[in-house]
Amino acid sequence: MDRETYERGLAIRCAVLGEAYVNQALAEADDFTGPLQDLVTEYAWGAVWGREELPRKTRSMLNLAMLSVLNRPNEMRIHIKAALTNGVTRDEIREIFLQVAIYGGVPAAGDSFRIAREAFTELDQSQDED
Repeated sequence: MDRETYERGLAIRCAVLGEAYVNQALAEADDFTGPLQDLVTEYAWGAVWGREELPRKTRSMLNLAMLSVLNRPNEMRIHIKAALTNGVTRDEIREIFLQVAIYGGVPAAGDSFRIAREAFTELDQSQDED
């Protein structure tokens, strides 16, 4: 493991997904899942998200489209919140999923709209409580 890339990835992962989420994921890791957490932190977040050629907002928009087409609802829920953190607006999220409907299929877009609406409701409720 390249420690510098891992640490850069950990910082980016916390900034995008939130420290509480990342700390929980790392705390729940065991001998079986720990290597995956290390891999994701070092390579996905450090080696790829750590590149400067694309801004985080663009990376988030790409993730939403790909996760939608791949039908990954758990990751989608996490990355909708991350996209908002990275400056993607709710209107832009809607447009991403409309694009998915044409190029990836209406069922994928329909599920993504549903998940986004649920994520927006959760965020709105948590902001009302603050």
